[in-house]
Amino acid sequence: MATWTPVYPAAVPIPVDLFVSKKHPGLNGDLGFADSLGNIVFKVNFDNSSKSSSKRVLLDASGNSLITVFRDGKGSWQGFKGGDNREMDLIFRVKRTVKKLTRTELEVFLVGEISGESMPDFKMKGFPFQRSCTIYRSDSIVAQTSLMYKLHQIYAGRSKFRLTIFPGSVDHSLIASLIVIFLYGQ
Repeated sequence: MATWTPVYPAAVPIPVDLFVSKKHPGLNGDLGFADSLGNIVFKVNFDNSSKSSSKRVLLDASGNSLITVFRDGKGSWQGFKGGDNREMDLIFRVKRTVKKLTRTELEVFLVGEISGESMPDFKMKGFPFQRSCTIYRSDSIVAQTSLMYKLHQIYAGRSKFRLTIFPGSVDHSLIASLIVIFLYGQ
């Protein structure tokens, strides 16, 4: 019997749903992004051993480092390609613009883009406590998170939520790392 392995290209014609939870089998407390079949697509390792900065590492299903993000100070984050090398391969910078009790907004600046750092490439708005976040590129929605509700359920648990990535040319690993910063980087 042949085993089917899903492929996740950057541009697909339909929205892609990933289910985010720490309770996926085999994760050992790490955060996981799974497809609709329950296959782990991304894993996130949290490293808070250093008191001065927090580190999050986004891994693929095989455990290879895709993006490492470091807290830069005062709510700012930097994302680097691959493992632990902070000197090379900077991908993006994230700056918090609004931090209120109920609302957070972040601006994302991609490194090497033509737009420069005067205008953000992405904006993120939402409510981290409710696991609600929307990522915008200009006026269009790139991705969105939402809690998992069931019929006849009054209260939705916050431990598992859905990430919907809409069609376009945005790398799914970039979106996953931005969601981790927004929801777990406060």
